[in-house]
Amino acid sequence: MVPPVLRVARPTDQLGAVVRQYAVGLGLNELGRFEDHDGFDGVMLGHPDCGWHLEFTHKHGEALEHAPLEDDLLVLYLPEREEWSQACDRMDAAGFLRVPACNPYWDRDGVTFEDLDGYRVVLAQRTWGKQ
Repeated sequence: MVPPVLRVARPTDQLGAVVRQYAVGLGLNELGRFEDHDGFDGVMLGHPDCGWHLEFTHKHGEALEHAPLEDDLLVLYLPEREEWSQACDRMDAAGFLRVPACNPYWDRDGVTFEDLDGYRVVLAQRTWGKQ
């Protein structure tokens, strides 16, 4: 069986700025892009050897009317303290805002960041699994 690939897609009115923010903040590479595909522009970011990537899209002629919820999260687990600390520094440098987590669980071993559109990313300094 071929394992599935996970794509997390998010709309934005600030495509270029948001793509730069995630590329710098999370150290992601551009995996692909498209322009005016049925009225949408988009960019995929990720690591070539991972089974997941992020897609950011903008629909021509439409402004976003939706605001993400405070608990609408993308969570990345970085168990090595030094790697986690460097990733937090990159997020700060990329312009993400540090915000308190809606669920205090995420503040125990991590930091919650908010992007230009209000979406949140948690960098958790631990391994994933049953906690």
